[in-house]
Amino acid sequence: QVRLVESGGGSVQAGGSLRLSCTVSGNMFGLNFMAWYRQAPGKQRDLIARILRNSLTNNGEGESVKGRFTISRAIDKNTVYLQMNSLKPEDTGGYYCNVNKLGSDYWGQGTQVTVSA
Repeated sequence: QVRLVESGGGSVQAGGSLRLSCTVSGNMFGLNFMAWYRQAPGKQRDLIARILRNSLTNNGEGESVKGRFTISRAIDKNTVYLQMNSLKPEDTGGYYCNVNKLGSDYWGQGTQVTVSA
Protein backbone atom coordinates (compact mmCIF):
# COMPACT_ATOMS: atom_id res chain seq x y z
CA GLN A 1 0.00 0.00 0.00
CA VAL A 2 1.15 3.54 -0.78
CA ARG A 3 0.10 6.63 1.14
CA LEU A 4 0.47 10.21 -0.07
CA VAL A 5 0.12 13.27 2.12
CA GLU A 6 0.09 16.74 0.57
CA SER A 7 0.62 20.07 2.27
CA GLY A 8 1.36 23.69 1.44
CA GLY A 9 -1.83 24.92 -0.16
CA GLY A 10 -3.51 28.16 0.79
CA SER A 11 -4.73 31.51 -0.41
CA VAL A 12 -2.49 33.99 -2.15
CA GLN A 13 -2.79 37.07 -4.30
CA ALA A 14 -1.97 37.01 -7.99
CA GLY A 15 1.77 37.16 -8.55
CA GLY A 16 2.52 35.37 -5.32
CA SER A 17 4.17 32.02 -4.69
CA LEU A 18 3.42 28.78 -2.90
CA ARG A 19 5.28 25.53 -2.47
CA LEU A 20 3.40 22.27 -2.25
CA SER A 21 4.87 19.15 -0.70
CA CYS A 22 3.86 15.52 -1.03
CA THR A 23 5.37 12.83 1.13
CA VAL A 24 4.98 9.27 -0.04
CA SER A 25 5.17 6.32 2.35
CA GLY A 26 4.67 2.59 2.11
CA ASN A 27 6.01 0.01 -0.29
CA MET A 28 7.92 1.90 -2.99
CA PHE A 29 8.83 -1.12 -5.08
CA GLY A 30 7.91 -0.51 -8.70
CA LEU A 31 7.13 3.16 -8.21
CA ASN A 32 7.70 5.01 -11.48
CA PHE A 33 6.52 8.61 -11.75
CA MET A 34 5.66 11.15 -9.12
CA ALA A 35 3.39 13.89 -10.37
CA TRP A 36 1.17 16.83 -9.56
CA TYR A 37 -2.30 17.30 -11.00
CA ARG A 38 -4.69 20.22 -10.75
CA GLN A 39 -8.47 20.18 -10.77
CA ALA A 40 -10.22 23.48 -11.23
CA PRO A 41 -13.86 23.79 -10.12
CA GLY A 42 -16.10 21.97 -12.57
CA LYS A 43 -13.23 20.72 -14.68
CA GLN A 44 -11.29 17.52 -15.12
CA ARG A 45 -8.08 16.77 -13.31
CA ASP A 46 -5.10 17.75 -15.48
CA LEU A 47 -1.43 16.88 -15.28
CA ILE A 48 0.72 19.79 -14.16
CA ALA A 49 4.18 18.23 -13.93
CA ARG A 50 5.81 14.90 -13.27
CA ILE A 51 9.21 13.55 -12.39
CA LEU A 52 10.79 10.14 -12.53
CA ARG A 53 11.32 8.65 -9.12
CA ASN A 54 14.97 7.88 -9.74
CA SER A 55 15.74 11.18 -11.38
CA LEU A 56 15.90 14.77 -10.39
CA THR A 57 14.93 15.78 -13.90
CA ASN A 58 11.54 17.15 -14.64
CA ASN A 59 9.76 14.87 -17.03
CA GLY A 60 7.40 17.43 -18.37
CA GLU A 61 5.21 20.34 -17.44
CA GLY A 62 1.88 21.45 -18.75
CA GLU A 63 1.95 24.40 -21.12
CA SER A 64 -0.17 26.53 -18.82
CA VAL A 65 2.42 26.44 -16.07
CA LYS A 66 5.67 26.22 -18.00
CA GLY A 67 8.20 28.73 -16.72
CA ARG A 68 6.19 29.36 -13.56
CA PHE A 69 5.92 25.99 -11.81
CA THR A 70 8.81 23.66 -11.01
CA ILE A 71 8.59 20.08 -9.81
CA SER A 72 11.45 18.64 -7.80
CA ARG A 73 12.21 15.69 -5.59
CA ALA A 74 14.17 15.46 -2.37
CA ILE A 75 17.19 13.20 -2.78
CA ASP A 76 16.90 11.37 0.52
CA LYS A 77 13.18 11.54 1.03
CA ASN A 78 10.20 10.24 -0.77
CA THR A 79 8.97 13.76 -1.13
CA VAL A 80 8.04 15.65 -4.25
CA TYR A 81 7.59 19.40 -4.35
CA LEU A 82 5.80 21.83 -6.61
CA GLN A 83 7.16 25.36 -6.50
CA MET A 84 4.56 27.71 -7.91
CA ASN A 85 5.57 31.24 -8.83
CA SER A 86 3.76 34.10 -10.54
CA LEU A 87 0.44 32.59 -9.58
CA LYS A 88 -2.65 33.57 -11.53
CA PRO A 89 -6.33 33.37 -10.59
CA GLU A 90 -6.72 30.58 -13.15
CA ASP A 91 -4.30 28.48 -11.10
CA THR A 92 -7.02 28.15 -8.47
CA GLY A 93 -8.08 24.59 -7.77
CA GLY A 94 -7.34 21.42 -5.91
CA TYR A 95 -3.81 20.13 -6.32
CA TYR A 96 -3.30 16.40 -6.11
CA CYS A 97 -0.15 14.37 -5.75
CA ASN A 98 0.00 11.19 -7.81
CA VAL A 99 2.35 8.24 -8.05
CA ASN A 100 2.26 5.36 -10.47
CA LYS A 101 3.32 2.00 -9.08
CA LEU A 102 3.36 -1.08 -11.24
CA GLY A 103 0.69 0.41 -13.47
CA SER A 104 -1.64 1.53 -10.67
CA ASP A 105 -2.26 5.14 -9.72
CA TYR A 106 -2.31 6.34 -6.12
CA TRP A 107 -3.59 9.77 -5.06
CA GLY A 108 -3.29 12.08 -2.13
CA GLN A 109 -6.27 13.80 -0.57
CA GLY A 110 -5.48 17.07 -2.32
CA THR A 111 -4.63 20.54 -1.14
CA GLN A 112 -6.55 23.66 -2.13
CA VAL A 113 -4.87 26.63 -3.79
CA THR A 114 -6.83 29.84 -4.19
CA VAL A 115 -5.39 32.78 -6.09
CA SER A 116 -7.20 36.10 -5.89
CA ALA A 117 -6.90 38.88 -8.44
